[in-house]
Amino acid sequence: MTGPGRPAPPLARSTLDRAAHRRADREWLDAAWPTARVLVVDVAGGGRALVTTAPDHPRLVLLEPKVAPDTTADRRLFLGVEPDGVAVFAVDAPLPEVPDTRGANLRQVGHLLSDRDAGLLTTAVALANWHALHAYSSLNGLPTTVSDGGWTRLDDGGRQVWPRTDPAMIVLLNDGVPGPDGRCLLANNAAWPPAGDGRRFSCLAGYVEPGESAEAAVIREVDEEVGLPVSGIEYQGSQAWPFPGSLMLGFHARADPARAMRLDPAEIAAARWFTRPEIAAVLAGEQVSVGDGRLVLPPPSSIAYFLVRRWLDGTNLGP
Repeated sequence: MTGPGRPAPPLARSTLDRAAHRRADREWLDAAWPTARVLVVDVAGGGRALVTTAPDHPRLVLLEPKVAPDTTADRRLFLGVEPDGVAVFAVDAPLPEVPDTRGANLRQVGHLLSDRDAGLLTTAVALANWHALHAYSSLNGLPTTVSDGGWTRLDDGGRQVWPRTDPAMIVLLNDGVPGPDGRCLLANNAAWPPAGDGRRFSCLAGYVEPGESAEAAVIREVDEEVGLPVSGIEYQGSQAWPFPGSLMLGFHARADPARAMRLDPAEIAAARWFTRPEIAAVLAGEQVSVGDGRLVLPPPSSIAYFLVRRWLDGTNLGP
């Protein structure tokens, strides 16, 4: 797990007090709105928000309510309260024109944002995506309405539904060997489009099924996708991946590179063991060939990238 001295996955960072006790207090929410900070997220536009134009150090741009897109009270999503006591709301709307800003999504800038900004944007996108997908009751098909500051929806009978998060496991398989001779297994998903002249390889992943533990999902998914037995499963951390609503549970586990793989062609187009020098070369901007193109690693905002970097640094390889 993460803690003092241990890095967190890029989208697991936050400084916000969610102030859950305020969500059902409509009077307090109404009073907090005029002086609040407003984060605009455009779900239809891919979950983009406004950030400053600095390419390496972007900052979220939050607006005053009087210049934010016009919204009714039931469309305001209460995110929490900042250390200075100011409330923060999110609204799902097209991004307004603001000088010296640009639109960007979590995949593009999540790893570059501060702890405060990463937590705000991740929460806002996850919550807005849930509302966009749950406008109607699954019981009777009738419209639902927003309640509790955006943290529940109500059907016509007063039944509440809460934001859904789908747990998924993601695992970096490695051979447990320290130093440059160590290898990790990465795979190219059959559904991924080409990445220019490259080919993206990432960790194995899949949803946790009903009645299943996360560790059991690791064993099952690895067997289904590449046909390898695993051992030494070790939890590394988690982060939200709101595309649209996953919680990624990250693991390292060991497997034997000498064993033949059995790929599921519906899921995996290719899988290969890579050495530490090969991974380090790609991170340094060099090219590593993967047959018909160069190796492309997961984006830095992903927990897959986090797992690869921890393995590259030689940490948490298992007992």
